[in-house]
Amino acid sequence: MASDTGTAVDTERGLVYGPSGKQLDLYRPAKAAGPVPTVLLWHGIGPDERDVLAPLARTAAARGLLVLVPDWDSGAADGGRSQLLESLAFVHKEAAGPAGDGEPFVLAGWSAGAGAALGVALRPEVADGRRPTAVVGLTGRYDLPARTTGAAPLADLAAGRDPAVPVHLVHGSRDTVLDVRWSRDLAAALRAAGRAVTLQEPATDHAGVIMTEFDPAVARCRPTTAEHAVRAGHLAAEVLVGACGKP
Repeated sequence: MASDTGTAVDTERGLVYGPSGKQLDLYRPAKAAGPVPTVLLWHGIGPDERDVLAPLARTAAARGLLVLVPDWDSGAADGGRSQLLESLAFVHKEAAGPAGDGEPFVLAGWSAGAGAALGVALRPEVADGRRPTAVVGLTGRYDLPARTTGAAPLADLAAGRDPAVPVHLVHGSRDTVLDVRWSRDLAAALRAAGRAVTLQEPATDHAGVIMTEFDPAVARCRPTTAEHAVRAGHLAAEVLVGACGKP
């Protein structure tokens, strides 16, 4: 495990979070005097891509959040389900927020991680009946089976399941990987069911929402300073902060 300290954020890297041996990185405000709201942030399709969420995690932590970003492997035999739920159990047991001190706990995900996060709110039985305080979905698609539950969130909503917590969505209007209509459809379904939902549509693409750009040479997202991505990443961080109830 490595640790590094910047002017605003402390980072612990390589924490093993469960029997799978997968690791997570933890980002916290450097000068936090006590418990702070917790965010568990899941990456999308691919094996062990927690590093792609580092720019967003650091930005959110600098705003006063404890952010945990785990690896998981969508190519695993169960589609990554057990690893995702292991990381959730770790946060409930070990992290500051949901350990019983009353601090908010937000479950968030990017791309395939977004549907996985919403699935937990819709089917809390997969997490011993515990729901997060709120869900944040970043550039997700919700008509496909969630990696955590095996059920499509939109189908669960149509069947009368209730997430019972606010859902906050961010989706780039220029996304050519997952069209913004997927988040619009979910927002419409939640509103029709009388549920609390917000949707932000920054002028960026799939990678830009998390302050990155896709590098085809390595088939992976990497940090970028492109204005549209920086602006969108800061918006996503603000949504995480707001979901935690912070001003």
